[in-house]
Amino acid sequence: MHTSQIGRPRTFDAEAALERAMMVFWAQGYEGASLADLTEAMGISRKSLYAAYGNKEDLFRKALQRYEEGPGGYATEALEAPTAREAAVAFLAGAARATTMPALPAGCLGVQGALATGETGRVAHDALTEWRAHGQALLRERFQLAVREGDLPAEADPERIARYVMTIANGLAVQAAGGASCEDLQEVADAAMRNWPPA
Repeated sequence: MHTSQIGRPRTFDAEAALERAMMVFWAQGYEGASLADLTEAMGISRKSLYAAYGNKEDLFRKALQRYEEGPGGYATEALEAPTAREAAVAFLAGAARATTMPALPAGCLGVQGALATGETGRVAHDALTEWRAHGQALLRERFQLAVREGDLPAEADPERIARYVMTIANGLAVQAAGGASCEDLQEVADAAMRNWPPA
């Protein structure tokens, strides 16, 4: 709401601006999002961007965190499900919903953000690789707990199951970016769950 360029720094809503930056990265990817695109969407100058968020790489990491806490929050919620199967079902259903929400970019920021990056996008590529690995590790820990509690069979491989669920979720995101509907993706998720280890 502030129109004056003079005065104290950060005369803008930093959280709202970060939300808009997240949307630009989500829609255009890391390399596709120019500083001009970002500052225009955020309604701030380059100087304000650097002062408030650091460089483009820092802004991307903050936007990714915001995505994880917002549209990507289904992942954390899914891990709280009472059984491992319910956690996997909730994780995949959440992925189907989050990647096809009306008025938001299709797909997943964590998958699309750096699918095709050159050297200038290496930091984003590495950040997203780390982000996806962390998500898979959380799934693995949830499934390890399920084995210890007898919710999954003793011979079940938590690492393999976590990789399976994450791979399906990432595939759903790619399909969503190509125009698949939430209903289409949910059918795929349901089919994937037919391979769940028998109790």
